[in-house]
Amino acid sequence: MGIELTIGTYRYEHTEALFDGRVKIDGVDATLETEPLVSDLFRRMLEGRYGIAELGLTYFLRTFDLEDAPFMALPIFPNRNFRHSAIFVNTEAGIEKPQDLAGKTIGEFALFGHDAGVWPKGILSDEYGVTVDQCRWVIGGTDHPIPAFDWLPQPVPDGVDVRHADDGQTLGAMLESGEIDALISVDVPQAMLRGSTKIARLFPDYENVERDYYRRTGIFPPMHIVAVRKDLVHRSEDLRSVYRAFVKAKDLAECKYIEGAAKQHMSLVTPWFSSLFEHNRSLLGEDWWPYGMRANRRAVDTFLRYHHEQGLSKHLLTSRDIFIPEFLDT
Repeated sequence: MGIELTIGTYRYEHTEALFDGRVKIDGVDATLETEPLVSDLFRRMLEGRYGIAELGLTYFLRTFDLEDAPFMALPIFPNRNFRHSAIFVNTEAGIEKPQDLAGKTIGEFALFGHDAGVWPKGILSDEYGVTVDQCRWVIGGTDHPIPAFDWLPQPVPDGVDVRHADDGQTLGAMLESGEIDALISVDVPQAMLRGSTKIARLFPDYENVERDYYRRTGIFPPMHIVAVRKDLVHRSEDLRSVYRAFVKAKDLAECKYIEGAAKQHMSLVTPWFSSLFEHNRSLLGEDWWPYGMRANRRAVDTFLRYHHEQGLSKHLLTSRDIFIPEFLDT
């Protein structure tokens, strides 16, 4: 029997094979755990429950400013998403284009600098000249009040106005009422899903905007990595086994869609899915959800730059600083 490891990750379709036993981690006696909320996985990793676990990039990077950073990363990216679609506006706030966000009050889900916020704020700065110090920020839950995440560092750069929403307040309701002008959130406000005319996306045609972004940059934004406690970093063979297992589980999920194309994905309940799949594959390539450093270095280094520019990291880190050296050639 190999080393015993408790591994925490969300139960995605591309990790399902690790949970149901179709993919084993060679040489490792692994116990897989998940949580209903992915942020609970992050908290439990920071509290020491897991040896290896999925962590949001910002949750991981904030630990590098501690006196003794506790983790290094494997180049496994279980969560990624394009994020132009994560910016919502009040339709009466006079926001017609990205530059109109300057001077506005913007809500942000959970943290000043949550993973789905770092990416769009970096893009707003790079491509539209809107920086975080030009806006006022209110932190909270989108549709349910949440307390401040006091279990991890929460740096706020000098000159940036950040406050937490009052008890009982939700950012979705504040956006609909006009108390805030815009919102950056991993969650779509329920009022918008119900058809409220007071909330819209900053980029109404976000799919085409995001596809154009990928064509220009080659970046499919990663949100999470898999972190390893530093006392395990020397176990190279065991970590190689973990990495290979995550890759195999992800490849099985991709293979399901590739093989399903021959039958026009008749096992799925989504009409015209085959057309979407073909469209995505022609843009994103044969491995549209890549792990490893070669396919992700540019995206990761871009996030690291954004994280530093937004005042969330004291130092500008690179991929070489945060990934286990043996995996830099993957």
